[in-house]
Amino acid sequence: MAYKISDDCVSCGACVAACPVEAISEGDGKFVINAETCIECGACAGECPVGAPQAE
Repeated sequence: MAYKISDDCVSCGACVAACPVEAISEGDGKFVINAETCIECGACAGECPVGAPQAE
């Protein structure tokens, strides 16, 4: 299943640069992951300082 960004997101943008398929964009108050584009690699989770990206 695709990753999803929790409400813990602090909008730092670290996950955006880590995503190899550009599935992450800035949403309303936090970043969001496009589930159709996400390849479930976990790169975003490894870069997030607060652990906001999580596997659904």
